[in-house]
Formats: sequence, structure tokens, C-alpha cells
Amino acid sequence: MTDLREIIVTQLLAPKGVQTKIENVMITAGGLESMNLMCQVFINPGDVILVEDPTFVHCTMIFQMFGAKCVPCPMDDHGLVMEEVEEKIKQYHPKFIYTIPTFQNPTGITLSQERRQKLAELAETYDVIVLEDDPYRDIRYSGHDLLPVKSFDRVGNVVLANSFSKIFSPGSRLGYIVADEQIMAKLFDAKMATNSHCSKISEVLCAEFFKQGYYPEHLKKICQIYRERRDAMMESLDAYFPAGTKHTYPDGGLFTWVELPGGINTTELLAESVRHCRVAFIAGEGFFVEGNGKGSNAMRMSFGNVPVDVIRSSIKTLGDYICAKL
Repeated sequence: MTDLREIIVTQLLAPKGVQTKIENVMITAGGLESMNLMCQVFINPGDVILVEDPTFVHCTMIFQMFGAKCVPCPMDDHGLVMEEVEEKIKQYHPKFIYTIPTFQNPTGITLSQERRQKLAELAETYDVIVLEDDPYRDIRYSGHDLLPVKSFDRVGNVVLANSFSKIFSPGSRLGYIVADEQIMAKLFDAKMATNSHCSKISEVLCAEFFKQGYYPEHLKKICQIYRERRDAMMESLDAYFPAGTKHTYPDGGLFTWVELPGGINTTELLAESVRHCRVAFIAGEGFFVEGNGKGSNAMRMSFGNVPVDVIRSSIKTLGDYICAKL
């Protein structure tokens, strides 16, 4: 029986520049369990975690559940601003830095290669852990592949978390975490105390899927589907949303980040949109850990599970509704 960890090491990590052993890989029950295990091992109430601004709300919920203080770090079109990250490392002495470097959730922004290397260097210089959450990395359909932050890690301070939900099956509830021996030993103890192991049936099915060679064609197929849906959403936003609207143009992943003009509050708009337009999105405010009204005019829109014709008609309907409010 093929060990799924062997598949991960040879087919998913080595081609991305991450050289490791199967002993440094742990299978998890989906991507979020990695965040939970890291908090069990490292976080005490009051500890600081640096996060992107905005960031994935489900992870900040986990961090805050363990009593951590999430401190936001600003981003630009190329991801985390490293000068700001370094200043906040000096100021707050965080337990770890949480980043989604590729097609970030919620913005779709990708951290540049230069900044990935710099982040690994900061982790080494200041002896801080980087938790690299990279579940969207392989669903790229334009642009060029970038090496993970983990590939630049020389001292074992970068922990890489990933998921099979986007590239195999969401229902499998499988993910994995990659860490050096010292950190992995602690994660192993936390895993044993949590649920012992993941579903072996799911692991065997996933390993066999890769072993039989189905993955390359499958990945090609889903990337083509997502590319068409991404393109339809980008074209529709440009055509139907009001002048002054800004949005990201992701090279992969499942999301775009939209900022509306005219002082429209997207939390209020969401309720109206569902009722009048039958169109849903995620309001932007919840992705900012400090609140203070940040993201009140923004929304995360997903094109991943919506056919092209529905994307076009729904964006037009919502766009017309927004324009009528201005």
C-alpha cells in the first residue's frame, strides 16, 4: 500500500523545490487541523500571531480561540510588505507569522518570489516560525509557478500546511503539514491527543489516485474550468459594476477581492443582494482583525463553483442593483 506521505514528498513537494522526508510530513483532517495543531503546540493566551490584512477569517477564529492576539500586517499588490513585517516582529515578538502566499484568501493576491525568500530570511534572523498556508498553490491557470516560502527555509523555522480539498476532493477531509523533526515531534503528540489519525480509507483512495497517474490530467481539467470562470467574472465585473470599482485579477485560486465606490457598505448590501438579486458574496469587514470599518466597502467573490453563464448573469444583476444605489 502506497504511503500518502510518499506521494506528497515526491509528487507535490519536490517539484516545488521543497526537499524533505516522509517523517517530516503529517497527514491532517483537512487544512484547518494544521492551524489547530500549531496553536495547541505553540500558543498560550496573550501570544501574538502576525497575520495578513485582510486574512482568512476561519484561521483567525482558531487563533483567537486559543487566546492569541492577531496583529495585522499590510499588503500591497505583491503580498505582505516585508519592511512592515520586520517592524512588527521587532515590536511584538510573535510566536509565528501566518501567511497564505499564493492566491490569498480573501484577496487572490500572490506573494512575490523575492518576498517569499525575504520572509524565510526574517524567520531565520529573528528565530520566529512562519506558518505557510498554501492550499490554492496548484490551481494556477495563468502566470508562472513560484517556489514556496518553505523552499528557502535553511533552519527549520517555516512550517508548510496544505490541503487536498482543492486538488483531489473536498469531502476527503485530507490535508498535510510539513515541519522539521523538532516541531514535528510536538505536532505528533498533539495529533495523538486530538484524534490519533485521519481516515485511512480517504488516505488510501487519495494515494491510489496519484499512484495511478490520474492527477496531472485532473489538475489540467479543473484549471481549465476555473480559468474560464475567472475570466467570465473579471469581464463581467468590468462591464457591469459601477465606474470606480477596483478588483484583483488572480492568476489562480478561487477568489477575487472587489472594492466598491460611493460609500456602499457591503455588509448591508449582502442582505439586500440575497433578498432582491439572489446573489451572495462574503462582506469584507470580517476579514480584518482590527475592525474599525476596514473593508466595509469590499467583498470577496468566488467563481470556483459557479458556471460561466450564471457568473455573467449574476454579476450583471448585482452590478445593476449597485449602480441604482449610487
